[in-house]
Amino acid sequence: MKTYSLKTEQAIPISLEEAWDFFSSPLNLAKITPSEMAFVVTSDYGADTKMYAGMIITYIVSPVFGIKMNWMTEITHVKEGEYFIDEQRFGPYALWHHQHHFKTMEGGVLMTDILNYAIPYSVIGRLANTLFVDKQIKQIFSYREKAIKELFGEF
Repeated sequence: MKTYSLKTEQAIPISLEEAWDFFSSPLNLAKITPSEMAFVVTSDYGADTKMYAGMIITYIVSPVFGIKMNWMTEITHVKEGEYFIDEQRFGPYALWHHQHHFKTMEGGVLMTDILNYAIPYSVIGRLANTLFVDKQIKQIFSYREKAIKELFGEF
């Protein structure tokens, strides 16, 4: 299975507490995801629910050609105020391992995302990654960066 990686960093002009409060709420993910993904959290969590190790989050997402897919991730690790990790349990990827790290810096927080993923279907999956999946994932993270700047301001 061929795996792919993406690492992004973004400085955000807010406190670590504010960053953790926002990013550790599953419901806020839709706020920083492109609308064309039709991303909807279907888990029944309240607005004040924070992530914890073992938490299962379900979504409906349309990553390809508007086709709706169910997606389930598990929050596998959480270190309050430092990082959390989500892993796909069911969904469009053969592997999805996404680390979210937060570190205090002068004037705000440095957020680092490390994503490792794989596409199913062997050769067809590699071709799909080359043709559109890689580009789409980079566009999602680019959109996310812009959305975070709109929500919290520029660093």
